[in-house]
Amino acid sequence: MGSRIEILNQGGFRSDGRRQFELRDMSIDLAQQGQADGSAVVAHGLTHVLVSVLGPREARMRSQALHDRANINVEVSVAAFSTGDRRKRARGDKRILELAATIKSTFEPVVQTNLYPRSQIDVFVQVLQQDGGLLQACINATTLALVNAGIPLLDFVCAVTGGVHSTSPLLDLTLLEENDIPNVTVAVMPKTGKVTLVTMETRLHVDRFEEIFRLAADAGKVIHGEMKSAVKSRTHTLVTAMGSGPRIGGDIPDKDGDDRMNEC
Repeated sequence: MGSRIEILNQGGFRSDGRRQFELRDMSIDLAQQGQADGSAVVAHGLTHVLVSVLGPREARMRSQALHDRANINVEVSVAAFSTGDRRKRARGDKRILELAATIKSTFEPVVQTNLYPRSQIDVFVQVLQQDGGLLQACINATTLALVNAGIPLLDFVCAVTGGVHSTSPLLDLTLLEENDIPNVTVAVMPKTGKVTLVTMETRLHVDRFEEIFRLAADAGKVIHGEMKSAVKSRTHTLVTAMGSGPRIGGDIPDKDGDDRMNEC
């Protein structure tokens, strides 16, 4: 049953007031979260995701250790208050397992795991609020958390969700739009131009796929600019804090030595 709210009106505006190709406001917080080596809180509109990265560290189980590269372990948890139905999802929920597997397969060719043999990188994804574009938020937050943890990547991974309403393509869909129109999520590597993920849960006509794919790839470059700016800002904050703090191992004035020089 279709929604009673108009997805796209005759004036070209969507239900939340955006234009067809307009992205939702994106906020990024790279502040330290607990004991994580790197973390990121990313919000696309009303969709909020927290990702924490620990490692590289020794694998918890020998059977999971790989002799030539690191093993990426992804765990997803969804807060019961993240949706309106207040439904608590267990870790064994099929939807959560699929989301974790998708995130893992997206980053395995991007993270330089060969630098950390016999080790493990743990990625913990916590969904705080959902309003469409959940996978894209998880991927973008994971990218920033990995960068924040100092784990080398071949490139940023930037994801965007797109769909088609009648014959009109839309970008960065809300939950209302995702439930009403066919959609696709595309994750790209902006510098290399490679695509790491294309996934669809609904049918999309082949004649419309090429257009929405191209638009999503271009939108990924816009998101890359926001992510890069946030990383630079965080780096500048840390460097400034290091420069203003006490220096360890630096030159310490020798008061006795100065007195001896004055006597001479």
